[in-house]
Amino acid sequence: MAAPSPSPSVSGSTCTPETARGTHLFKIDGYSLYMGLGVGKSVESTTFAVGGYDWRICFYPDGDEESSKDYVSLYLQLLTMDAEARALYDLRLVDQVRTAPAFTWSKSSHDEEPRVFKSGEDGFGTWGYTKLMRKSELQASPYILNDALVVECNLSVIKLMPPHEESDVKLYSITPKVPPSELVDNLSRLLEATEGADVSFNVKNEVFPAHKIILAMRSPVFWVDFYGPMRDESRRIITVEDMQPAVFRGLLHFIYTDSLPPLDDLYDDDDDDDDEYDEMLRHLLVAADRYGIERMKLMCERKLCQNLYAGTVATTLALADQHHCSQLKDACIEFINSSDRMDDVVETQGYKNLKRECPAIFADLWEKAAKTHKI
Repeated sequence: MAAPSPSPSVSGSTCTPETARGTHLFKIDGYSLYMGLGVGKSVESTTFAVGGYDWRICFYPDGDEESSKDYVSLYLQLLTMDAEARALYDLRLVDQVRTAPAFTWSKSSHDEEPRVFKSGEDGFGTWGYTKLMRKSELQASPYILNDALVVECNLSVIKLMPPHEESDVKLYSITPKVPPSELVDNLSRLLEATEGADVSFNVKNEVFPAHKIILAMRSPVFWVDFYGPMRDESRRIITVEDMQPAVFRGLLHFIYTDSLPPLDDLYDDDDDDDDEYDEMLRHLLVAADRYGIERMKLMCERKLCQNLYAGTVATTLALADQHHCSQLKDACIEFINSSDRMDDVVETQGYKNLKRECPAIFADLWEKAAKTHKI
C-alpha cells in the first residue's frame, strides 16, 4: 500500500495600508472684499500637517484660470518639498445656516482613486476643482454668512506598509459601498416633473405643476390649504395673485431643493444689474413671508443685508419694517446713518416714499443716529 501523501502546507500574508486622517477648517472673513481679486489670485490657509506632510488650502474667488473666471476654484496643495503622498481628500463648503448636518455642497475624491500629490519641479502637488461653483450661485447660497465663507478639508493620507504573516487569511472580505444620499437630487427632479403632480398654480397665465404633500411639508400655509379643516379637496388649479411667475418659480425651487435659486436665472437682464438682483431678493422675501417659510425668509434677509447701497436702501428698509425683518431693518438704519451715505440716500425716490408711507421708521432712524452721535 502506498504511503499517504502529506497534507499541503498553507501560509498567508496580508498587506494593509495605514491611513492618517485630519481635518482643517479655513474661514475667509470679509469675503466680499476678495471679490474682484483677479483671475489666478488665491487666498490661502495656514499650513497644517496630516500624515507627516504639510498642506494648505488655496481658494480662488475669481477662478484660477480664464476659463473659470465666472466660478470660484478650490484646491488642496502639498507643501512639503520634494515629497510624494497618496491621499483621498474631501473639500466642502460649510452651510452656516443649517443647525444639523452642516454640509450640503462638497467636492470629494473619496469615491475615486487616491490622488498622488508630488511636490517639486517635475511633480503635481495640487489637486482640486477649477469650477467649484458659479460666483453668482455662491452669493445666493447659505455658505456665506455675515460676509464669511468656511471651507472644510477632510484629508486621508495613505502609507503603503510591508506585508506581514497572517495565520488565518480570509478569502473574501465584502464591504458594501454606501452611495451618497440622493434625497435632494430626487426632490429636485420632481420640481420639473409633471408625473405625480396633484395641484397646479396659475401665476399670470403661467402654470406650475406641484405636489401637495411636498408643499405642505415645507409651508404651514400650504398645509392648512391642502390638509386643514377648511380644505377644498376638489380644487386642482390655484390662481396666485400679486406675484410674478419668476418669483413663484424661485419659491418652488426653494421648497424642493432647500436652497435659493441662482438669482440671475430668474430675471431677463443678462448684465446682472444690481437693481434687478436686489428687487428679486425683495420679492422672494415677500413670497417666503407670505407662505411662512422662515428659513427662506432669513436667507433673503441676510443676502439683502450684504447688498445694501444708497439707491435702494430706503426701499429695503420699508420692506423690512413691513415684514418684521428686524436684522435687515437694523442694517438699513445703520447704513443710512453713515455720514458719507446720508446725502445720497435722501435724494432717492425710495426715501421719499419711505417718508410718506412709513413715517414711524424715522423715530428709529433718529434714535440710532443720536446714539452714535450722528445728530
